[in-house]
This record gives sequence, structure tokens and C-alpha cells, in this order.
Amino acid sequence: MKQIFHSPTPLALESGDVLPELTVAYHTYGTLNADKSNVIWVMHGLTANSDVADWWPGTVGKGLFLDPEKYFIVCANVLGSCYGTTGPSSDNPATGLPWCGTFPRITIRDMVKAHQLLAQHLGISRIHELIGVSLGGFQAIEWAVSDPEIAENVMFCATDASCSPWLAAFNQTMYMAIKTDPTYGIPRLDAARNGLSTARAIALISYRGPFAYNMSQKDPEDKPDPFFHRVQTYQEYQGKKLCDRFDVYSYIAICESGDSHDVGRGRGGVAKALSRIKANTLVVGITSDILFPPATQKALAENIAGAIYEEMPSDFAHDGFLIEHRQLNEIMRRWREGRGVKL
Repeated sequence: MKQIFHSPTPLALESGDVLPELTVAYHTYGTLNADKSNVIWVMHGLTANSDVADWWPGTVGKGLFLDPEKYFIVCANVLGSCYGTTGPSSDNPATGLPWCGTFPRITIRDMVKAHQLLAQHLGISRIHELIGVSLGGFQAIEWAVSDPEIAENVMFCATDASCSPWLAAFNQTMYMAIKTDPTYGIPRLDAARNGLSTARAIALISYRGPFAYNMSQKDPEDKPDPFFHRVQTYQEYQGKKLCDRFDVYSYIAICESGDSHDVGRGRGGVAKALSRIKANTLVVGITSDILFPPATQKALAENIAGAIYEEMPSDFAHDGFLIEHRQLNEIMRRWREGRGVKL
């Protein structure tokens, strides 16, 4: 069940702007034990919500690596989202209307600050396992660097220590597509749906890659129209599907937070920043991931003392972390056994 944490205290953002108040939507699963040593904190990707069982099927349940019978699992919706946490779709207290495009620009560090306030609210000062995937990995890395004592163990999957030019190029292309929509900028949550749909179609290419597309969207040999490809309707469907659950201003806010990501900013560079991580670390790469290629994951692991690197075979590119739950369960089991974890 979704829960809500509300802080009436203004939240100072890295940009210098201030949010007058903060609301964070979150889910918990399982029971916190007496000494609070069984906390797993999961940080979600770009357009997901705080319900891990919803967006990460095959990972939550008895015998799975997110087992509510053993662990107290927390997942908080990110700052800037439209799933219950303060963002462009929230009402601006000064106007009583949704922020829309006037919402302040936020960074990954701002997102982590919101998570930290929720952790304080829940009385959690130490996390047994911090797990971050994709954009959630940005947040998990930032949290582990900014507070090296917060987590005993961390797992980063399909992510990076900073926003690469490659990722920034995809994001910029999406912004360009969105801003061609003449309704972009109108202070309504249904603005720029066509632009958002196109942006999502662009993003899907980076998430799935050539192997997944060629496998799942193959045309029949006897197609009557030589100009038609099955993937055309797939792209249109995926774009419209996002528009039914997300607004353009929240989408841009979260994507731009990814643009801001650089754990080395103000800390002497990425390598020096990563050297601050004290937790037992697992980095998981996906063989076909074109957004965060395996070489990126290896470099991340090499800059963290004692980190273990695992590479997961998959034809589903970046989205492999959402689909290959059997492999992830096995990888997590091996990692925990290697640490001698009894929980």
C-alpha cells in the first residue's frame, strides 16, 4: 500500500531554489526487525513508481531476493515524479495550481536528500542493502558517496557514476522532440502529449536495442504492405502508453536530473568520489545494454574498493534488469552467500 511522508519544512535545492514543502510517496514490504538490521532500500528507474512489485516483477516474494519474510523493503518515489512525490504535477502552494513547467530544476543530489529525509522519518540510520537500477543507480551511487556510512552493502545495476555524453545525447534528442509540440509550455498536465509520445519512442530504442527489437518485432514474411513494419505500431503504442500515465513536465524534470548526475562534481572527480564508498559492492552489467555498456559497469566496479562485477547475459539490452529476474535472483543469491549473509 502506498504511504505518504509530508514535511512542511522548505527543501533547499542544489540550484539555489527552494521547495516550500515536500511530499514523498513510498511503499514498504515486510517487517522491520528489533535492531533495524534488515532494511533493503530499492531506488527505481525513470518512470517507475514506489511499488517495486509492480515495476519489478519476479523480485518481490518468498524465496526471491526481495523477500518480505526476511527483509523490510523500502522504495520511495523520486522527487519530480507524478506518482505521489512532489513534482511538476503537484500543486504549487503559492498558486493552488500544478507547477507544470515552473517546477524548479532538480538534481540527483536533491532526490537523495528527499530519500534521506524519509529515512530519518522512518527511524532508519543504517541500510543493510541499498539497491539502485538505472536512474535509481544514479541515486544509490550518490547516496553511498555522500554518506559512506549509510549502507552495509550496495548493488548497482545498469547505471553509471555520471551522465555520459551518450546518455545526454538521447535526453537532448527527446527534449528537441518534445519542444516541437506546439502545446509544450502550456500550464496543463495534458500538454505536449504528441511530443512526449515521440520522446518515449526515442527512449525505447536505447532501452531495448537491436537484438530485442529484431527478435520481438520481426515482420511476417508474407506482409501485404512493403512499407509497413510491425515495429511502427509498437513505437506508437509505447509512446501513447506513457502519455496515459505520465505528464511531459514530470518526464523532463526527471530526465534533466539524470543530466545533472556526476558524483565527482565538487569532490575531485569520479574516481576520488567512488573511493569514498565503504560498503560491500556488487555491480551488475548487462551484455547487450547500449545505454550503459558493460565497459561502463566494469569501470564503475574498478573504482570501488573490493567491488564485485557480474555480467548478466541478455538480449533485452538495458531493459534486461526488468526482464531477467531469474538471473538477478541467482546473482543476488551468490553475492549474499559470498558475504556470508544469514538473513
